[in-house]
This record gives sequence, C-alpha cells and structure tokens, in this order.
Amino acid sequence: LCEQLNINHMIQRIFLITLDNSDPSLKSGNGIPARCVYLEEMAADLDEQDWLDMENVEQALFTRLLLQEPGNHLIYMTSASTQNLSADRDAGEKQILRYLYACFQRAKEEITKVPENLLPFAIRCRDLTVSNTRTVLLTPEIYVNQNVYEQLVDLMLEALRGADFENMTEFLEEVIEALTMDEEVRTFGEVMIPVFDILLGRIRDLDLCQILLYTYLDMLLYFTRQKDIAKVFADYIQPKDPSNGQMYQKTLLGAILSISCLLKTPGVVENHGYFLNPSRSSPQEIKVQESNIHQFMAQFHEKIYQMLKNLLQLSPETKHRILSWLGNCLHANAGRTKIWANQMPEIFFQMYASDAFFLNLGAALLKLCQPFCKPKSPKLLTFNPTYCALKELNEEERRSKNVHMKGLEKETCFIPAVTEQEPEFAHSYNLVTENLVLTQYTLHLGLHRLHDQMVKINQSLHRLQLAWREAQQTSSPAADSLREQFERLMTIYLSTKTAMTEPQMLQNCLNLQVCMAVLLVQLAVGNQGTEPVDLTFPLPGVERSALAYVPEFFADNLGDFFIFLRRFADDILETSADSLEHVLHFVTVFMGDVERMKNPHLRAKLAEVLEAVMPHLDQTQNPLVSSVFHRKRVFCSYYHAAHLAEALIKVFVDIEFTGDPHQFEQKFNYRRPMYPILKYMWGTDSYRQSIKALADYASENLEAMNPPLFLRFLNLLMNDAIFLLDEAIQYLSKIKIQQIEKDRGEWDNLSQEARHEKESSLQMFGQLARFHNIMSNETIGTLAFLTSEIKSLFVHPFLAERIISMLNYFLQHLVGPKMGALKVKDFSEFDFKPQQLVSDICTIYLNLGYEPTETKMKRLLLPMREGE
Repeated sequence: LCEQLNINHMIQRIFLITLDNSDPSLKSGNGIPARCVYLEEMAADLDEQDWLDMENVEQALFTRLLLQEPGNHLIYMTSASTQNLSADRDAGEKQILRYLYACFQRAKEEITKVPENLLPFAIRCRDLTVSNTRTVLLTPEIYVNQNVYEQLVDLMLEALRGADFENMTEFLEEVIEALTMDEEVRTFGEVMIPVFDILLGRIRDLDLCQILLYTYLDMLLYFTRQKDIAKVFADYIQPKDPSNGQMYQKTLLGAILSISCLLKTPGVVENHGYFLNPSRSSPQEIKVQESNIHQFMAQFHEKIYQMLKNLLQLSPETKHRILSWLGNCLHANAGRTKIWANQMPEIFFQMYASDAFFLNLGAALLKLCQPFCKPKSPKLLTFNPTYCALKELNEEERRSKNVHMKGLEKETCFIPAVTEQEPEFAHSYNLVTENLVLTQYTLHLGLHRLHDQMVKINQSLHRLQLAWREAQQTSSPAADSLREQFERLMTIYLSTKTAMTEPQMLQNCLNLQVCMAVLLVQLAVGNQGTEPVDLTFPLPGVERSALAYVPEFFADNLGDFFIFLRRFADDILETSADSLEHVLHFVTVFMGDVERMKNPHLRAKLAEVLEAVMPHLDQTQNPLVSSVFHRKRVFCSYYHAAHLAEALIKVFVDIEFTGDPHQFEQKFNYRRPMYPILKYMWGTDSYRQSIKALADYASENLEAMNPPLFLRFLNLLMNDAIFLLDEAIQYLSKIKIQQIEKDRGEWDNLSQEARHEKESSLQMFGQLARFHNIMSNETIGTLAFLTSEIKSLFVHPFLAERIISMLNYFLQHLVGPKMGALKVKDFSEFDFKPQQLVSDICTIYLNLGYEPTETKMKRLLLPMREGE
C-alpha cells in the first residue's frame, strides 16, 4: 500500500494529474504537487479507484492531452490557500508539446531522486512522455486547436535563448529515435517538413541585424548535425525546378543566403533599413554603421559555413546531396555572367538568384577552403584540373567520382587542348578540387557582377554630383531632384560597398586568390607533384599542359579581386604585402606568355592587376590613405624583376592585334595601367636596368628578320602618341567651337530636343577629349623618361626621322600659330596640360640632343629652331 501511494504521488508530480478530488486537508501533503488537473471522467469510470498507477497512467496521460481547456479542471492538492501562479501555469499548460517536454524534465528529476524500488516506474513515466510526443507528431489531427509544429519550433527557440538546449536535444533525440523506429503512419520526413515550412516562413522576414535570426540559425545548425533531420533537410532544400536558378533562392537554404544589407529589390530604397539619408550622416556615423553590419555579417557567414560543413561531414549521403545542390544551383545560374542578362534586369531577377545569395554563398565557401589556402599547404597541389574537363556524368558517376559541377567542359581554358591530348581523368576527385571549383565559380557568378555595379554606381555618383553642383550654382529647379537622386544612389553605394568589404571575407578571399596564383604557376611550370618547385627562368616548354583544363575564370576572378581591393579596400593589400610576391610570380609567368595564356584580353587584365598590387605613385600624405611601405619593399626587391618588365612590354605589344573587331579602341584602355607601371619600374634600379638591356639588345639587332621586342614597343608608343594627341587636338577644337556657340546664345533659340542633343554632344566630346589627353600625357611622359637613358636607339635612322617629325608636329599645335584653336574655357576639365606636354617634348629633345656625335645632335636640334 505504501509503494502504491508513492507511485501515485510520483505520477502526480510528473504529469500534474490526479484522480483524487478529496479535501486537500485530508491528504498527506508530503510529496504532492500544489495543483493538478483532475481527470473527472476517468475517475468516474474507475469508480472506487482514486489513485494513479502503472496500469492506468498511460490512459490518464492520453486523457489529459485531449483536454482542450486543462486550466478549467485544476484542483488544489494541498491545504495552502495562497495563490501559486507558476503551479497553475504548469498544471494547466494548454500547449501539449510544451506540457510533454515539462513532464519529461520532471521525470528526469524524479529518476535522480526516487528510491531504487521506484526507479523503473520513474523511467517508465519518462518513456511515456517520449512515446506520447511521438503520437502527437504522427497524428496531430487528433488533438484539437493544437499547432504542434509551431510549438516544437517555439520550444526550441526558448531552449536556445535560455541556454537550456542540452536538455531539449536529449528530449528530441529520444523522440526522433521513436519516430524513426516505426514509420508506418508517417515517415520521419513527413513529420519534419511542416517544421521546415514554419522556419522558411519566419526566416524570410528577418533582417541581417536581427538577433532572432541567429537563434533560428542555431536551430538549423542542430538540424544539420542530427543525422536523421539533416537527411530530411538535404531533401527539403531541393528546388521544384532544378534548372531554374531563381528557384534555389526560394528554398530554406536559399532564403537564408538571400539575407543581406543589399537592397531586397534592386533600385528600391524605400523600406531599406541601412544608410538612409547618407548626406545627413557624418563620415563617423557611416563608419559605425558599416562596422556594425560587418560584425553581423561575420557571425552570419560563420553560421552558414558551419551548416554546410555539418552536411559535408555528417554522412556520404548528406555530403552528396549538398554538393549536388551547390553544383546544380551554380549550373542553373550560369547565365548571370552573360552580357544580355545585365542589360535586362526584369528578366534577370525572374531567372536567377540574387547578388546577396551569391555573396553569402561565396563567403561561406571561402571559409570551407581556408584549411588549404596557405601558399605552402601540401593539400593545395592535390587539386586536379581535369575535373573541369569531365562531360555528361550520370547521378551514380557523380556520386562515385565526387563531381557535382556541370557544364565546365564548355568553359574557355587558359590554352586550347591539343587534339590528341586526352586528359587522364581520376577515378574520383578529392574535396580540395571540388571546393576550389565550386568556390571559384560562385565568385565568378557573384563578386564580378557586384564589382561592376560598384564601378558604375561610383561613376554615376560623380556625374550626379557635378550636375547637382551646377544646378545649385544656376539656381535650377532640377537641384532638389538631383539631390534626391544622389541620396538614393549613395544609399545603394554604401550598402553595396559594406556588403562587399566585410574584413574576414576579404581576407579569406585574398588567401584563396594568393593560393590560386601559387597553384597556377606550379601548373604553368609543369609540376605534377604535391611539393611546390621554385620558379626559374627560362620556363620549360609547354607540352601536354594541365592549363588546357583550367577555366579562364580562375584567372579572371584573381584579377577582378585585386583590382577591386585597389579601388575599394586598399589597406588589405598593404597588410597582406608578404603574399603579393606570389601574385607577382603569377603576373610574370602569364602576362607575356601566349603559350600559357592564349587570351590577350586576359593577359592585358594582368597589367591592371600589377598596377593594383604595386605601390601607387599618387600617394598623398593622408593618414586615411593606407601606407605603401610594405608593397614597395616587395615590388622593389622582386627577384624576377627583369622578366616582369619584359612581360609588361610584351603584352603592350601583343594587344596591338587581338583579332577583336574593337581592338583599336580597346588597346588604349588596356595600355592605360601600363604607363604608371613603366614609370614606377623606371624609378627602380633593377627594373630600369632590365628595360635598358632590352633596348641594348634591340640596338644590336635592328636588322633581324623578326624585329626586336623593344623596337616594336617604341614604334607602337610613337604611333599611340601621334594618334592620341591628334585626336585630343581635334576634340578640343570641336569643344571650343561649341562653347563659343553656347556663350553667344546660339543654342537658346533651339528646340528643347535640339538643345539637349547639343549638350549631350558637348559632354561626349568632353569625355573623349579628356581620355585622349590623359593617354597622350602618359605616352609623351613615357618617351621623356625613356630617352633620359636610352639614346642610341632613338637617334638611329630607323627611328630618328619619325621622332623628329612627331615632336615638330606637336610643337606646331601646342606653341605655334595653330594653338589658338585649342583654347577651351577650362583646361583642367579635359585634363589638357599644354605646359606639361611642351616641357616633356623639350626634355625629349634635350635628352636626345646630347648624343655624343655632333651631326646627330644637330639633326635633332634643327627642327626645334625651325619650330621657333
């Protein structure tokens, strides 16, 4: 009888139910809860039995779970008449899952306290909470007005917030085990899908800087660690139409990846929570907001990375499923890089996932690559580029070979494969190879487009600012509208820049791209081992090179990233200067070598990379501008300086004929970064000596069948100088005529359309004049410093007549009777620097006039006297 009483009390303590509604004062108060739900109907059915035991407890619990208003059935169990709100709340809990979890906790406590003879009964009670939770989740329709899936999500949220998650997972693990043991009524997947549906609905509405988001992500971290739930998750995130890139964004993983400080709807600033009214914020306030967003981004990317890592490590099945998701997603979004896609935004956003999606995915994948993103990592050289040449594998082959990317065989590679060169495919590919390819392709689809946008926004801001200032000065009614446009665009600019410059993401990307430089150089020198070999010149011949399987976007990404850093996050280049030697190796090997990189446009881009990583000449003494001390040290002490200088001159010459229909206009853009590099090299002894050696070789081999490299370079330099200054002169003449017409009021009587056309024409001429002036300043300036030490080649009959007539022609326009045609209103607006040009031309005359032989000196100085 005593044991029966103890069992009854224990069941009451655990489940807060009773069959005994007698007067509390008659009950022995020892070990009885303050409140219980009185199961009236069951008590009536049992008639004379007013106690609970192991025979009826299961029925009693089921009865309690079916009560719609348990609070209406509460009774006092003890004579204490004081109000006890927590006892009322616990016993009268309406939400059945919350109630069962609390019963599980109370049963656990009993197990630690009860005497040994009651232990089996306490364990049986705990098991009952688990089996009933299983029943609730399998047949929720039995229980009226109970959304058990919402309850489960909310319970987990509370446990995560209250640091009680260990207890929660213990309960969940037992329930999951019970659910997976028998899946006749419902599969485990069918139980979990409503939970994921709730998470998808809730996460979609959250913002990057909301703390609640991170609690949900912690829940998903548990789900991706738990083997049974992770399987369901990997299936749940598969899109309905795997060939539609935008569909991936609508999945649960896609919804998470779409959260960002970028605008949700491109161009729509309204309801955007970041950087509103930027002109009213101080630079310090903007910096604080940026820093705050970066802290959230770092945390956010860490969570996404952990989720992917969990799925990759949990089992071969979840690994295959998540890699398939990534591979299919990238393949379905491949069109993001097409030119038409960026010109038709309406279609773009219906077909492809967003910029935010790719930015976050890239950041998470970059973290996955970090273990082998060290220049001396033994894993790095296990990368197998033949992965990119595989075609049409079926699902089973993809699983066994570890190949989940599709369509890479259509990509253009560094060099074309020789027809008889059949790649030696591996039986299976390691995770280093797959990770590198997935990450690089994600960056190719994501960062490239955002970088482009940043540059365009920057240019638009500059134009708007000028137009706004002009409108303010003339008190134009358009001033307010221009100011509003500027504000909106500034919000977009700051949001985009912040999204792209999170420091940890940039550092991870830098680590990857530096290692990419190492890897590509090793492939270029034919290293097939896993130990790096030193770079030595001359390079070995290119035979059966693995570069035939490396897609160009590997080099494109590398170039893009360093150019981006130079423009928008220059300080990282300085703090990572020690890594830059690897980038110099990469540029030295590929920039001038058509046998290792066929695409002349890509090789020309490497000159821009070189300009990005070298110390800049325009360095101002501004504490906000990063120092260049470390970059200077790396650049000036570079061991292969001679080969780097030669590669630069080689690519300068090579881009004269690219085979492109726009090659003539393109070459000037490509050569733009080459001039400051040449100037910097000339100021550094090791580089200057190697340039002079090329000139000496050219002097000695002027009659050779193939003209020497430096001779071709000088010819092209002079061609450019003549063409550029000629074009600049013509544009300046046209601008002067249009400015006079405008000042005389000749445009005032024109129709609005005609006046607008004139204004556009003036603006276009201005831009063209500015570009040609900048470039001609650079070409003449380059000739000025080259002639300071390279003389014999210029005064040789091969070149002397050309340079004489060229300099004479320039002087006639700049200081002769024709110079009046160039007097536009504001020289600086068009970067027209006649004094500098004349000074450089005189420098060239003087440099070459001091050639020892008197006849040569006279030959060069005579035209100058005639020009006077």
